[in-house]
Amino acid sequence: MQTLLNTLYLTLPGYLHLENATLRFEVEHETKLRVPLHHLGSVVCFGDVLVSPAVMSQLAEEGKSLIFLDRNGRFRARMEGPISGNVLLRMAQYERSKDADFALRVAKACIAGKLRNSRFVLQRAARDAQKEDDALALRQTVSALASALRNLESAPDMDTVRGYEGEAAREYFAVFPHLIRPDQREAFTPHGRTRRPPQDRMNALLSFLYSLLMNDCRSALETVGLDVQMGFLHSVRPGRAALALDLMEEFRSLWADRLALTLINRLQLKASDFDLRPGGSVQMKDAARKDLVIAYQERKAELTSHPMLEEKMAFGLVPQLQARLLARVIRGEAEDYLPYLER
Repeated sequence: MQTLLNTLYLTLPGYLHLENATLRFEVEHETKLRVPLHHLGSVVCFGDVLVSPAVMSQLAEEGKSLIFLDRNGRFRARMEGPISGNVLLRMAQYERSKDADFALRVAKACIAGKLRNSRFVLQRAARDAQKEDDALALRQTVSALASALRNLESAPDMDTVRGYEGEAAREYFAVFPHLIRPDQREAFTPHGRTRRPPQDRMNALLSFLYSLLMNDCRSALETVGLDVQMGFLHSVRPGRAALALDLMEEFRSLWADRLALTLINRLQLKASDFDLRPGGSVQMKDAARKDLVIAYQERKAELTSHPMLEEKMAFGLVPQLQARLLARVIRGEAEDYLPYLER
């Protein structure tokens, strides 16, 4: 039996409080939403959302996370109940992190998944391209990513792996304009990859989606009992969810990039949905942020075929399964981590 608990995303300034076993969200003293608490797996608040102590207490008691992000999706804080999971698993994770060969194998698997899924996105777009110059540019990058994959197999150390990933990412984003419908390219062509703050509409959109994806990957890892700060590919830094960043690599193009492109190419998001701020930064408007969150939730509910299962599953459950596979590898129950690959 599959269970995909919803994440409640609150994108407007307001007040969230508890009414019996139901969460009620008010904006300027007007009730905007009521949702039974047992339907939820976590609550994510953007910007200036006030949360009552009763809500915090109940979420903690039920083991459900409360996450605070700023208006652009940048992480602020996370509140949850007592740490769960097997302490023996975390001990094994810490030991494995000291094994350079093991860390290198996991890092290669994460990047291989990212490159293969990025190739899938570009191959599909090349087949559907209406202009030959678009198709040609995409096919050339598909070939470049295939070469990066071959080189990745023999990478001798972590710096080399990161180097291949960085070069592949630059080539991937260089052809991003060819994935955008012609009449929207001027507004949404990214100028490289800019983050804090994003300097164009596409980067603002991707940064927001990556924040949502990272939060889902973090929750999946914590559910199985892994320490999200002890990564293999991403270096360990105080307060950095390095393992969540590792896990999300294989999902970036499939989950975030494709969703962003779909919304733009279907004109569900337009240039007017973004504000150009003083200093060159770009920010989504509240209404666009709300629509994006809805589309993200709908994407999580779509069915996909996992290569290790004989039945279809909701896409939103795939990070949970991948986290369990990673835990098995860390415990020594499986030899190598196998990333999720789209077919």
